[in-house]
Amino acid sequence: MNDWQRKSPLDWQGYVDKQVKVAAAENHEYEGWVLTVDPVSANIVLASFSENEKVVISVVSGHAIQEVQILKEADEEMKQRLSRIFAPEESKAYSSEELEKRKSSLKTWLEANHIPVTEQGASGETLCVAGSLTIDPPYGPEECSSSNEIILSRVQSLIQGYLEKQS
Repeated sequence: MNDWQRKSPLDWQGYVDKQVKVAAAENHEYEGWVLTVDPVSANIVLASFSENEKVVISVVSGHAIQEVQILKEADEEMKQRLSRIFAPEESKAYSSEELEKRKSSLKTWLEANHIPVTEQGASGETLCVAGSLTIDPPYGPEECSSSNEIILSRVQSLIQGYLEKQS
């Protein structure tokens, strides 16, 4: 077991969001931003960016790591960039004003189409359709949930059509 593998998960956490140079077995070197370290295998996941902004992901096996040298701390912009690497393409942050606008617009549209809808939750952030389906922020088809699959499918289709007409 090497020094890297002997570190604790708390030690490895200190490398996340830092640019590092990893010296590995057989004189291999890797450079990139640490996304995570697997606490079981000690594998390190690195992200680097090519000239055309493509993301390159590398995984270095924990047993092969000989030394990890921190080159640079991530600034806020880089931390945001790294956190978006594995985020779904359509997921974007909405301000509270945008979420309120999306909610009220969808609620108005549902009511105009004679679909009963109420607001639930501590601050009314969840829409409840016909007492059997909920829609959470940001109020898209993916945020619908219901134990009734027929209602779920139909309301998701309606919302998808509504959103397509909006754009």
